[in-house]
Amino acid sequence: MMSRMENPLLTIAFDAPFDRIEASHVEPATDTLIAAAKATIDAIATDASEPTYANTLGALEASTETLEWALTLAGHLESVATTDALRAAYNAIQPKTSAFYSSITLHEGLFQRLAAFESTPEAKALDATRARFLEKTMRDFRRNGAELTPEKKLELAALDVELAERTTKFSQNVLDATNAFELMVNDATRLSGLPASAIDAARESAKSKGLDGYRFTLQQPSVIPVLTYADDRALREAVWRATNVRASSGPFDNRELLARILELRAAKAKLLGYPDFADLVLEERMAKKGATALDFVDDLHRRTTAAFEREKQSLEAFRATLGEAHAFPMMPWDVGYYSEKQRKALYDFDGEQLRPYFQADRVLEGLFELVESLYGIDVRERSAPVWDPSVKVFGIHDESDTLVASFYVDLFPRENKRGGAWMNPIRSGASVDGRHEPHVGLFCSNATPPVGDKPALLTHDEVETLFHEFGHLLHHALANVSVRSLSGTNVAWDFVELPSQIMENWGWERVALDRFARHVDTGERIPDVLFEKMIRARTFRAATAQMRQLSFAATDLYLHTRYDAAKDGPVVDVARRIFAQYAVAPYPDDYAMICSFTHLFASSVGYAAAYYSYKWAEVLDADCFTRFQREGVDSPVVGAAFRDAILSKGDSEDPAVLFERFMGRGPSLDALMARQGLLDAA
Repeated sequence: MMSRMENPLLTIAFDAPFDRIEASHVEPATDTLIAAAKATIDAIATDASEPTYANTLGALEASTETLEWALTLAGHLESVATTDALRAAYNAIQPKTSAFYSSITLHEGLFQRLAAFESTPEAKALDATRARFLEKTMRDFRRNGAELTPEKKLELAALDVELAERTTKFSQNVLDATNAFELMVNDATRLSGLPASAIDAARESAKSKGLDGYRFTLQQPSVIPVLTYADDRALREAVWRATNVRASSGPFDNRELLARILELRAAKAKLLGYPDFADLVLEERMAKKGATALDFVDDLHRRTTAAFEREKQSLEAFRATLGEAHAFPMMPWDVGYYSEKQRKALYDFDGEQLRPYFQADRVLEGLFELVESLYGIDVRERSAPVWDPSVKVFGIHDESDTLVASFYVDLFPRENKRGGAWMNPIRSGASVDGRHEPHVGLFCSNATPPVGDKPALLTHDEVETLFHEFGHLLHHALANVSVRSLSGTNVAWDFVELPSQIMENWGWERVALDRFARHVDTGERIPDVLFEKMIRARTFRAATAQMRQLSFAATDLYLHTRYDAAKDGPVVDVARRIFAQYAVAPYPDDYAMICSFTHLFASSVGYAAAYYSYKWAEVLDADCFTRFQREGVDSPVVGAAFRDAILSKGDSEDPAVLFERFMGRGPSLDALMARQGLLDAA
């Protein structure tokens, strides 16, 4: 057996040994740590002494800590530095880990031991945080099958194992399908309309493969400029189609996986006594039920429809002014292109004008300076092992110069890294008896990379993405909770986006932008004229953008509440029909975006039945930001209140209580609608 010194995944280290972890370490470490956790759990269950918090709930939480750390590192590396060997190792541990975690809530002796503690005087006298942990743990056991018959428990465990396997395969198919595509352009005249930054990136991408010409991929920094600016309609169509049929055919076809994942989720919900997967998932979220989430989505849809129809008509009217050369039926690959032309015509504003002001390193520095002033912290670069030379590591220090968190930043796309942007906690530190264990986390994006010896220059959307993910990181890093399992981002998923989405607001505030938005060549801040154009254009086609998000939420909720394969037909067809109800232009018959929708299908739960959470939390963030606007967007007083009421609390209290503590009342839809310019648009 490999020793702890030989296998870096067997012992928790504050600075994760990313430079020493190999694929060969993953499965042996997992086997060893699962066996150790099982032995500890069995010992808890058979302990004949008086049940206490320390020997029941506390011991249970501690039993899986090292395993969770090791699995987090392995899963992260498979996302950002995958190899064939690492993927094989990660796939091999999926059924083992899923079966183990399912077995915890199905362990009858453990459940009885926890129930015995629940009735003790100590349990009834627990402080509020530990009492909440006990209540949530017992509820979690019951809603995950603790009271099922032995036969049903075996059935549930098998469902969980297969779900883990199928969703992992779904995610890997998306990555492989993304990497399998490239479009080479050798005629430079076909690049008409593209900004110089996109042309340079395409040339650099071709050169990196030993090719001449211009190479386009399905990474977002490659896709978005084509769909927004390329005059060549055939080029736009090719890229749009490739993006939206990914993983729907060939060796990486996800269609059967989609159907099976939905079938497994529905079966799990039924087995546990819930009418559908949405009700199972949302019981522990702010919405509580699928019907509530559906009502929320439908209400926003109703309030947005009139403005959406006006925006569609306005875009068509604008196209009509461009002459006969543009008089063809608009298709989805035309929408972004003509929308950008309309924005330029209405506001004399081109988002590319902002790119020289958003040098990636300077954006990070300005972001850190902003949160330092708001939350009374200090962010400094530090040294630690990393998984790629481009990754940077930082520490967060509090007012007393104590290190409260360390985090990694991985900004740019690579072929061994999955797409999108995300934040992950690596380890949560508990705060007990005045002692605080520092947290460890990371955030990743796939922003526009540097080209040659030029610095990376970001779009404003990419700046917002960095702010968003750093908001998640702060929620993790500034937690001050005595129970690790209730710390940081371990909150209801329709609340977890509040700390991230509220950060995006500062990307529109002059006081924040002036900290970092400096021209790469001149050092000048964004000119007032350009800033004013940017602000005026902020709500341009806001209803269309909202409808797009609602289309994802509505599709998700339908598939997890009402979908019936026998009645509705293939998942891809159902999703296409629902998406079409929210679309600006008709989708072609092969539209299959659902096959690459990793938010819903890349993990056993993820955002399944919960994509509405983005809009739900957007309501909360828009409302909370009104207090900053009222009392000072750079006010350390309001920042301290937000840190205390929201960022520090994790899931130690009900999220509705935390929101009301900061705002002094419950949430209102009006702030979001006003921010989008839609308050009076219905």
